[in-house]
Amino acid sequence: MKIGVIGAGTMGQGIAKAFAQVEGNTVALCDIKQEWAENGLAKIKKGYEKLVAKGKIPQEKADAIVAAITPGLKENLCADCDLIVEAAFEDMKVKQTTFGELDKICKPECIFASNTSSLSITEIGKGVSRPLVGMHFLKLIEVIAGCNTPAETVEKIKEISVAIGKNPVQVNEAAGFVVNRILIPMINEAVFMLQEGVASAEDIDTAMKLGANHPMGPLALADLIGLDVCLAIMELLRDEMGEGKYRPAPLLRKMVRAGRLGRKSGEGFFRY
Repeated sequence: MKIGVIGAGTMGQGIAKAFAQVEGNTVALCDIKQEWAENGLAKIKKGYEKLVAKGKIPQEKADAIVAAITPGLKENLCADCDLIVEAAFEDMKVKQTTFGELDKICKPECIFASNTSSLSITEIGKGVSRPLVGMHFLKLIEVIAGCNTPAETVEKIKEISVAIGKNPVQVNEAAGFVVNRILIPMINEAVFMLQEGVASAEDIDTAMKLGANHPMGPLALADLIGLDVCLAIMELLRDEMGEGKYRPAPLLRKMVRAGRLGRKSGEGFFRY
């Protein structure tokens, strides 16, 4: 298969690697600027160099994966793709515009998938001539069927997910899908507890790690995800579900306004 990955950031890089590691696949890693796409591939190459140095992967395998990825612009690389996985900025208008442009570029049989973590697949696909499917990459893949997604497309994406070593979980479109609908409100509740002085950030996280066998505490996980992302998902859940239990914690909103977004800014609930 030839797979087009739209967005050469951290998530796009991970998706590109997942497909490129399968022999016979080729990947077009695309962004809105050539240098951004090339920078994404450079980071992938650097990551594999570290793995080779540690003896975790043979040099030949690393070279083959990197060689299977071509960086560039979607208008130059995506016309003959069999699958497009969009991993652009988590914004509805950005995603709709991206797929509108791809619809004019790609061959009719190309499958369109979005790596959105919470947005409506049905809404993203408005105005596009072909159906969309959700392909939310985590350690598993949430395969999301929108209102217009054919069952055969869902099954095909599930097969592709298994082929790249991922476990697919089929989800009917709903706000937040499965993982984020459960995870983000839990994080939000931990922020409420911190705000109310119930316990310190360290003790909240320790309680969940040792008391609930979580590998990472909810506040450290929020920092890893990005507090702005957590806030955006909570706001989407609130707007879509219309229920007070999805109200974002005021402290979460305050920290985002202050630019304390977690690991990517160097400070969130913890310092990095």
